[in-house]
Amino acid sequence: MQPLSDFPKDTLKNIRFILTDIDDTLTENGRLPAKSYQALERLKQAGLKVIPITGRPAGWCDQIARLWPVDGVVGENGAFYFIYNSTLRKMRQRYWKNENERAADRKELEQLRKIILDEVEGSSVASDQAFREADLAIDFCEDIPALSQSAIDKIVNIFEQAGAIAKVSSIHVNGWFGNYDKLSMTRILFAECFQTDMDLAQDQIVFCGDSPNDEPMFGFFENSVGVANVLDFVDTMEQQPCWITKNRTASGFVELSEVILNARSATSI
Repeated sequence: MQPLSDFPKDTLKNIRFILTDIDDTLTENGRLPAKSYQALERLKQAGLKVIPITGRPAGWCDQIARLWPVDGVVGENGAFYFIYNSTLRKMRQRYWKNENERAADRKELEQLRKIILDEVEGSSVASDQAFREADLAIDFCEDIPALSQSAIDKIVNIFEQAGAIAKVSSIHVNGWFGNYDKLSMTRILFAECFQTDMDLAQDQIVFCGDSPNDEPMFGFFENSVGVANVLDFVDTMEQQPCWITKNRTASGFVELSEVILNARSATSI
């Protein structure tokens, strides 16, 4: 990982899309501060496409797509994308699996919920679970006392032994059935909504994240950026960001947005 201050200015000038994780990337101590929202607003006003790529649930993503200054959202680690057309007042929803498949998956995930809560002492279902369509989120530090790394590893193992995918964020272990992740649904979003092939548009995209469930994005994007708190997980991550901010969490995202906006302003002078 190289410091963001060394990011080539000529590359920054070409950026058209800003993809960003939410928890501990846009947020700070569990809250979305004004500086993050303002950064999103400034990026969008500058003509950039801004798209959160998150593990958060469908219910939250509906609100984010409608109310935030963004151009769409990928949620539940790639289970879907939502895009809201404010002119037509119409939400476009694209899921990886159909409704019947998601219903069948939820029955299996309910069985896993019981096993995990029984076998991993102190674990809890995430408080946002009621708003989820496709996955099971197990809280390990958001609203409960932090679990040990061995407990987190055990949760992951239970998911994987059942044939589910398990990804660790900064707050949850998310488990689901299906061969998708943040990257695969983002690729579909780009093709269907922006008529853009991500492989051919690498130089136009920045992804910003902070934790192991961002690894598919870190591994794919040549302009991937980690906010400084990604260093908390670096020993457990095979795919790491190319660049790293000086600041942690929301301040790191603001740092990235200012670097991009400053490069664009220099171009227009």
